Amino acid sequence: MGLKSTTQCLGYQQITSLSASTALTVPPGATLALIVADTQAVRWRDDGTAPTASVGMPLATGVSLSYDGDLKAIRFIQQTASATLNVSYYA
Repeated sequence: MGLKSTTQCLGYQQITSLSASTALTVPPGATLALIVADTQAVRWRDDGTAPTASVGMPLATGVSLSYDGDLKAIRFIQQTASATLNVSYYA
C-alpha cells in the first residue's frame, strides 16, 4: 500500500530496545505509521494485550507494516535479540 501524495511526514523514530513490550512514541497529529523491522523479526499486538516473543502478529525483517489503527495501542517485542524498528509517522 503506497502513501497518498497529500500525506505529510510528521517524524521518524528508531526503537532499539525491544526486549520487553514497547509502545510507539507518536507525534501529535499522526494517523499512520510505516513500520519496518530491521535486523530481527518482531511481533505486535494492538488489542490491549502485550505481545510476547511467541504470541502476536509476526513482522518479518525488512517487511513494512502500514498501520492506521490506534497508534497509541500498538506494542512490539523482538522475537530474537537485537531487533530494531524503524518508524515514520504521517498525517
